[in-house]
Amino acid sequence: MRVVRWPQRADRISFRLGNAADVRRYSAELVALAPDVILAAGASALAPLLQTSRTLPIVFVSVVDPVGAGFVESLSRPGGNATGFIQFEYSLSGKWLQLLKEIAPGVTRAAVLRDAATTAGAGQFAVIQSVASSVGAEVIPINVQDAGEIERSVTSFARSANGGLVVTASGGGTVHRDLIVALAARLHIPAVYSRRGYVDSGGLISYGFDILDQFRRAAGYVDRILKGEKPADLPVQAPTKYELVINLKTAKTLGIDIPHTVLARADEVIE
Repeated sequence: MRVVRWPQRADRISFRLGNAADVRRYSAELVALAPDVILAAGASALAPLLQTSRTLPIVFVSVVDPVGAGFVESLSRPGGNATGFIQFEYSLSGKWLQLLKEIAPGVTRAAVLRDAATTAGAGQFAVIQSVASSVGAEVIPINVQDAGEIERSVTSFARSANGGLVVTASGGGTVHRDLIVALAARLHIPAVYSRRGYVDSGGLISYGFDILDQFRRAAGYVDRILKGEKPADLPVQAPTKYELVINLKTAKTLGIDIPHTVLARADEVIE
C-alpha cells in the first residue's frame, strides 16, 4: 500500500506552487511512483495531477470549485478518478466583505485580491460584488498571480482613504501570503482573509473552513478507496466546520477596536 500526500512538505508549497513548470514536473514524478492513492492539497496541486493521470485515485482537500474547474463532473457523482472536499460554497465569499464592515465601519472601498484566471477567482469576486451595495462599499479587483502587481496595486489603492482588503482563496494568495500580510501592516489597511494561515502570519482576521478537520475527513476517503471504493462514487463534500480567527495584536497595531459581537463569535483569538 502506498499513499502519497501532495504537496508533501509545507515549507516547499510556495516553491512548488509558484512555478508551473516545477509543479508539472513533480506531478509527473509523483504519478510515476504509482501510489495506491494521492492526497492533494489545493487546486494548484490537483490540476497538474489530473493532467498527468485520469486513472490514479486522488483525494483532494482545500479546493474551491472542482466542478467549474473541470476536476469532477458533479459534487454528488464526481465521475472520474478524483473526489474530496471543497473549501466553501461561493455564498460564503460575501461574508468576508460584511465582516470587514463590522470591524471597520468606516471602510467604503475594498480591494478584493483574487485570481482572475480561475473560475474560483471569478466566482468569489462575483458574490462579493453582489453584496457590496448592501454594505455601502465599492469593490476593486486585484490579481494575485504576480508579486510586483500585488505590491503596486495595493500601494496605489491605499493612497485613498477609507480602504480595506478582502483576500479570497487562491493558490496565488497562498504563495504571496507574507507579502500581502506585510503590505496590509505597512499601509495600515484592515484586511479580512479566507484562511487562518494569514492570521497566524500576522494578518488581522479570517473566516473560513477548518483545514485540520478537512484532512481528518479526507483520511476517511483514503481508507475507503484503499478498501476498494472508487473516487467516482464518493461525493465531493462541503466543510462541516468553519472558524473565525482574530489577531488582537494586529488589531491594536492598526488602531482597530474589534466589536464585542465579533469577539464573541471568534473560535480563536491570538493575543
